[in-house]
Amino acid sequence: MNRIKAKIIDIKANQNLHIVKFDSKGTLLTMMSLELPKEVDIGKTVTLGFKPSHLSLAKNFSGSVSFSNKIDTKIIAIDKGELLTIVRLSANCANMESLITLNSATQMDLNIGDEVTAFIKASELSIVEVENGI
Repeated sequence: MNRIKAKIIDIKANQNLHIVKFDSKGTLLTMMSLELPKEVDIGKTVTLGFKPSHLSLAKNFSGSVSFSNKIDTKIIAIDKGELLTIVRLSANCANMESLITLNSATQMDLNIGDEVTAFIKASELSIVEVENGI
């Protein structure tokens, strides 16, 4: 599981839906959640988690997308298997991994040192730890 340490900067709620905004070393992230632990509050530091299979990549990206979280990254390692590829990335906020098909990695011509944009849907982020909580 990928992990990013971040500070909660905003929480909006409507009925049971929560939109939580975070700052991780200048990278802004957004999470959508139906439930929040009671320890979660503005100003708290948390660890966010998401699966490598939920981290999408784009090379030479320009334009708009519906992903709430867009992170500029650099490829630091590529591990190609028979069917899947693990792409290890470095970003200002954290190091992370993306799990994509070998076919996608080949079509995108991914190489170590390439700058790529990583995308995470707001619904794929979760709070796995609250500092001094959970």
